[in-house]
Amino acid sequence: MEPALLLLLLMMIALQLPQVLAEYGMVNVLSDKEHGNAKDYCIQFNPSWAYLPHDLSKASLLQVQDLTSSMLCTPSDVPLQGFNFRIAMVMRGNCTFYDKVRLAQINGAKGLIIVSRESLVPPGGNGSQYEEIDIPVALLSYDDMLDISKTFGKAIKVAMYAPNEPFLDYNMVVIFVMAVGTVAIGGYWAGSKDVKKRYMKHKHDGADKQDDETIDVTPIMICIFVVMCCSMLVLLYYFYNQLVYAIIGIFCLASSIGLYSCLAPFVQKIPFCECRIPELSCTHKRPQVRMLLLGMFCASVSCVWAVFRNEDKWAWILQDTLGIAFCLYMLKTIRLPTFKACTLLLVVLFVYDIFFVFITPFLTRSGESIMVEVAAGPSDFSTHEKLPMVLKVPRLNSSPLALCDRPFSLLGFGDVLIPGMLVAYCHRFDIQVQASRIYFVACTVAYGIGLLITFVALALMQMGQPALLYLVPCTLITSICVACWRKEVAKFWNGNGFATSSQDVATCVASPPPTAPKQGQPGLLDTDNSSQTCDNSSPTASHHEDKALNTPAGRATDENEAEPSENFLLKDRTGQ
Repeated sequence: MEPALLLLLLMMIALQLPQVLAEYGMVNVLSDKEHGNAKDYCIQFNPSWAYLPHDLSKASLLQVQDLTSSMLCTPSDVPLQGFNFRIAMVMRGNCTFYDKVRLAQINGAKGLIIVSRESLVPPGGNGSQYEEIDIPVALLSYDDMLDISKTFGKAIKVAMYAPNEPFLDYNMVVIFVMAVGTVAIGGYWAGSKDVKKRYMKHKHDGADKQDDETIDVTPIMICIFVVMCCSMLVLLYYFYNQLVYAIIGIFCLASSIGLYSCLAPFVQKIPFCECRIPELSCTHKRPQVRMLLLGMFCASVSCVWAVFRNEDKWAWILQDTLGIAFCLYMLKTIRLPTFKACTLLLVVLFVYDIFFVFITPFLTRSGESIMVEVAAGPSDFSTHEKLPMVLKVPRLNSSPLALCDRPFSLLGFGDVLIPGMLVAYCHRFDIQVQASRIYFVACTVAYGIGLLITFVALALMQMGQPALLYLVPCTLITSICVACWRKEVAKFWNGNGFATSSQDVATCVASPPPTAPKQGQPGLLDTDNSSQTCDNSSPTASHHEDKALNTPAGRATDENEAEPSENFLLKDRTGQ
């Protein structure tokens, strides 16, 4: 249960992650003495201060006042003659972005470039400060400043602009495939294995129960979950510096568990290192050597990511791998038993997204969305760590913006997990009512369409989008429309026919299609209700349950006895 609780905590954090409110632009530099030798460098700016033109030909070419020897935090840092319609270039530190840009503007500067020795972050402020300032503010890396000085000298002219990004970057295709693939595979896996897992949990010993344990979500749990989401978001808003490292540590632990869960079924089929180690006194278990090696491998992958998480060239591959494994494990572990629970969860989180993205700017002093502030990190935070609960892929186009330090597109885990739970429910319902996976396919396609709409909105509005705003209506409406078309709304809404406990599953398995009983199988003789779909609401369910639990099959505990039961479960599905 403890790993599942860790996963729930990370799922709450994943819901705090829209894309960062910041833009990358370019500064075109040329020598003040020689013409025709220009070079572009990456800058990060906040359009809330002032917008930059999209076309270089429309950008103002201005001289730079080099003040990188000072921080421009006090009036004594300002040159005696002022800036005289030049762009001031100063070092970052000692005061806020607003203090620097205010001094620059009142002393005649037409723009401000802040040189940062650290990673580039959005130059933030609040609503009233944005209204007061009308000159552009941008951050330039210290290495780029050194390259400018070496290449062009001190006398330079610059033009700042923000080129239009391509309407669709190929990395969106990669994110689309990863997200839809994770939802489809996770939903299929969770749905098709649900009955089998619960039956095998009843058959196996306590150690196997722990591996296959699932959490059935109730309406009360959903309400508590949303309250915890809101509390976590507010805590991150006020204590980001302290909590971000704890979240990174929890992510490493939970993602390694998820990776182990995804790889274990494949490793168990490899005839290698099947021997068991001596019994451990602390756990009284004898794990196989190959499973210990797998656990060490998964922990090593998480540790490597933790050490090199800020290496943008390749660390994103590890983060996406761990993230997908985490999402698959979540979809397998968290179970929504009815469409009523699915609707409650998705609608509440839909309102949650709208409130914290669009309503909280009217409630905060800075005028910024709490969710956006958490996703970006406070503008004055001492650490530049980001929450790792996202799938991210670098830009794959040839835009000049590829020079920038963070050429990534992001999708939060919550935008995969929440709709994915509905997809998993649809697949379980398909199996129960023998619907040829029509609910599963329809809901998966609806998720893909909703994700495409999110990408289009992102491209049109040029700002981060709360994806649940589009995914929730697409998946919920599609699912209920299929239920209406098949005239199964009542069953679909209440989840009628689902086995809700291990004993109910054993009852279902103990009621095969009518066949001639074999000798030596007394537990399979009573099949008077076998032609019906397994339904825990059946008046004869209790009678079958007693028979199932008192048969030799119900008492099987070792793997050799469980194997025939697993094969029988597959035959039972075929018979249905």
